[in-house]
Amino acid sequence: MLQFTTTTRLLGILVTLFSITMLPPALVGWIYEEESMGVFLRAFAILLVVGVAIWVPFFRARAELQVRDGFVVVVMFWLVLGLFGALPLYLDPVLHISVTDAVFESMSGLTTTGSTVIVGLDDLPRAILWYRQQLQWLGGMGIIVLAVAILPLLGIGGMQLFRAEMPGPLKDNKLAPRIAETARNLWLVYFGLTAACALAYWVAGMEVFDAIAHSFTTVAIGGFSTYDASIGHFDSALIEGIAVVFMLLGGMNFALHFLFFRRVSLEPYRRDEEVRLYLALLATGAVIAVAYLLYSEVAGSIPDAVRQGIFQAVSIGTTTGYATTEFYLWPGFLPLMLVFLSFVGGCTASTGGGMKVIRVLLLAKQGLREIQRLIHPHAHIPVKVNDKVMPNRVVEAVWGFMAVYVLVFAVMVLLLMASGLDQVTAFSAVAATLNNLGPGLGDVGPNFASINDFSKWLLTLSMLLGRLEIFTVLVLLSPAFWRR
Repeated sequence: MLQFTTTTRLLGILVTLFSITMLPPALVGWIYEEESMGVFLRAFAILLVVGVAIWVPFFRARAELQVRDGFVVVVMFWLVLGLFGALPLYLDPVLHISVTDAVFESMSGLTTTGSTVIVGLDDLPRAILWYRQQLQWLGGMGIIVLAVAILPLLGIGGMQLFRAEMPGPLKDNKLAPRIAETARNLWLVYFGLTAACALAYWVAGMEVFDAIAHSFTTVAIGGFSTYDASIGHFDSALIEGIAVVFMLLGGMNFALHFLFFRRVSLEPYRRDEEVRLYLALLATGAVIAVAYLLYSEVAGSIPDAVRQGIFQAVSIGTTTGYATTEFYLWPGFLPLMLVFLSFVGGCTASTGGGMKVIRVLLLAKQGLREIQRLIHPHAHIPVKVNDKVMPNRVVEAVWGFMAVYVLVFAVMVLLLMASGLDQVTAFSAVAATLNNLGPGLGDVGPNFASINDFSKWLLTLSMLLGRLEIFTVLVLLSPAFWRR
C-alpha cells in the first residue's frame, strides 16, 4: 500500500530544495545587472511557498518508503520539476515563449536531453543562459541522488528513491554500505570532474562564465550551450579536445571513477567489459565518420575530417549533443549512423542516455549463448560480465526492456507522423528525446522550434521516459501497481 502522507511530505521537501536552485541564476543576473534577476527571485518565492504548502500538512508523517513509493515520488518529482522549472523561462519577457515551449525546454534541461526550442542564445541574458546549463548539471547525476544524500538527515530513507532513479539494469550496486554515503560519493566525483572540466576550458581560452557553463553540460552529457553555434562558436581544436575527454568520462560508470580516485589506478577501467565495449564502439564510429568525410570530400582537409569526425562521433555517441558543424547536413548514411550510435549511449551509472552499453553487451552475449545452444542443446552456458555470472533475472529484464523500448519508440514515431511530421524528422526526434541525445535530423536538425505543440508535448514525455528508463514511468500505468 502506498504511503500517501509520507510521499506527499517528501515531495514537499524536494520542491522546497529545488526552489534554492533559483538563487544562483538570480545572483548571475545581479552580477551582470540584468532584469532577469527579478524573474528568478519570483520563481524562488513561488517554489518555496508551494513546497512548504505541500509539506506542512504532512510534516509529522513518518513511515519507511516501500518500492512502490519510490517510483511514485521519482515520477511525480520529475513531472513537478519539469513544470516548475519552466517558470522562469515562461516569466522572463526577453524569451517571450509559450507554456509548451517553456516546459519542453525545462524538461530537456533536467533530463539532459539538450533538444531546444530557443534560438538567439548569443543575445540572451546570462542569468537565463546559466539557468539552462544548471538544469542539465542538476539533472546529470539526478537530483534524486542528491536528495538521497540529504534526506537521511531529515529522517527519510532513500534506498527506494535511489533504485528508481539510477539508470541501468544493475541498480543494487553500491559503493558504500549506506545509500546516502553512496550518493555522496557519486556527487563528490561528479563535482570533481565538473571543476576539472571548467578549469581546463578556462585554461584553453574560454571566459570564466563560459567555462563553468559548458563544464556543467559536458560532464552531465547534456549538450546545452551558451551560443547558437554550440562548441563550434569557439573554433578551437584544444577546447574540442577537452570536450571529447570529459564527454568520454561523463559517459563512463561513475563507480569506476570513484575507484580510480580511491586506488589511483587505471585497473578498474581496464578490467571492465562495459567500458571496453563503450570505447570500442565510439572509436569505430569515429573511424567511420572520419573515413566517410574524407571519401565524400565534405571536410576541407585531413585534419578537418579527423577533428570533425572524432568530435561528432563522441558527442552523438555519448548522447551529449554538442556540435561543431551542421552534422545533420552531412551526406549519405553518416548522420543516421551517428544517431544509431546514440541508441547504445553511455555506461550504466553514468550521466549518458541511450539504452546503456551494459544492455547491448548482455544482449550480444545472450545472442551468442543461443547460437551455442543450437550446437550443444544440453550444455549449461552462463552469461558472464567481468567474469561474474549474470542472474537469469537480469538477462530477462534486458530483453523485456528492449521489447518495451521498441514498442514505445514505434508508437511515438507513428504519432508524430500522424501529427504531420515526415518520416526522417519523426524518427530522429524520438531518437533524440528517448535517448536523451538532443539534436535530430530533418526539420529538427537545427532545433525543435518549428514543430507543432502536440509533437512537443509528446517529445517531452519521451524525454521523461528516456531519463527514467521507461519502466519507472510505465509501471505507474499498471493496474497491479495500485492494488494492495
